[in-house]
Amino acid sequence: MSYSQELKVAQLAVQRAAILTKKVFKEKAKGTLSKDDKSPVTIGDFGAQALIIQAIRKNFPSDEIVGEEEASSLRDNKDLSSQIWDLVKEVRLEHPDSDSLLGGSLSSEDAMLEAIDQGSSAGGGKGRIWALDPIDGTKGFLRGGQYAVCLALIVDGDVRVGVLGCPNLPVDDTTALNEDMGANQTDQEGMGVLFAAVQGQGATSQPLSTSSLGPSKSIHMRPVPDIAQAVFCESVEAGHSSKGDNAAIAGKLGITSKPVQMDSQAKYGSIARGAGDLYLRLPVRKDYQEKIWDHAAGDLIVREAGGVVTDANGKRLDFSQGRTLKNNKGVVAAPEAIHAKVLKAVQEVLGLR
Repeated sequence: MSYSQELKVAQLAVQRAAILTKKVFKEKAKGTLSKDDKSPVTIGDFGAQALIIQAIRKNFPSDEIVGEEEASSLRDNKDLSSQIWDLVKEVRLEHPDSDSLLGGSLSSEDAMLEAIDQGSSAGGGKGRIWALDPIDGTKGFLRGGQYAVCLALIVDGDVRVGVLGCPNLPVDDTTALNEDMGANQTDQEGMGVLFAAVQGQGATSQPLSTSSLGPSKSIHMRPVPDIAQAVFCESVEAGHSSKGDNAAIAGKLGITSKPVQMDSQAKYGSIARGAGDLYLRLPVRKDYQEKIWDHAAGDLIVREAGGVVTDANGKRLDFSQGRTLKNNKGVVAAPEAIHAKVLKAVQEVLGLR
């Protein structure tokens, strides 16, 4: 199965949702909201989820959806619901046929709330299930750094389609990662990239647009002849990954440059196109289970770009277990040629060998 329609709908749905998230991001950057106000990410999360679920429901009405949000809190907070609706009802793609494919504008505030609530699937290993994270990297969004709009189609437990919209990453695939990318970003000209992959068909990138889909180009992880020169990506938040373990692993591999810290699945997209090389997310608590929406799209995009993604035990990420990766601990993503060496260092540091 080619999944061409699923890919097109997913790309356009993420692109349309990013129009809303970028608008909220700009309001935050302008200082119209206080620095400790979490409402912008709430508005962006709910609004983007409503728009994406509407597009899935229009085109694939029998598919299940695993979403991060549900609308009960909005029904109790009419002012916030109204604020989100004022944004959502104005969002549309500039290309009429593309916007129509997604269902056009939602008909009412109630329809928006109903759409948000349709992301309540328990997930699992049977059937077609979409995994949605409307704003991955909420703290990055709030601090003006990296975030991503993420959507993946999982069929019988296997990720078949993955799309990431990264408004604050540079369009140019050759732009190297640097330490400044984790904060103080803007979505100015030359920024905003849409990554996509279909199982067995490779991975692509293209500029994130406000209209129809533009031309895409294939992306590939870059060769790393000297692992000591590899560019290492990690989460900004210490609660998301063990930075002490990451540093010890870098030391074992001879990597002396500082890791590039950024939020969200933008890390997966960055290494998939060769702007970085390694992404480690190592468990900070034994009982922590990663959410499937935080990894499904990025996992496929890296693997289709020539990478290998496993957990710290060397097992493929298992998206068939419900809403979490309960069978996995940690994430190790690297080019195929050096993954085994990176995994060995991970296991030595974590005491798994």
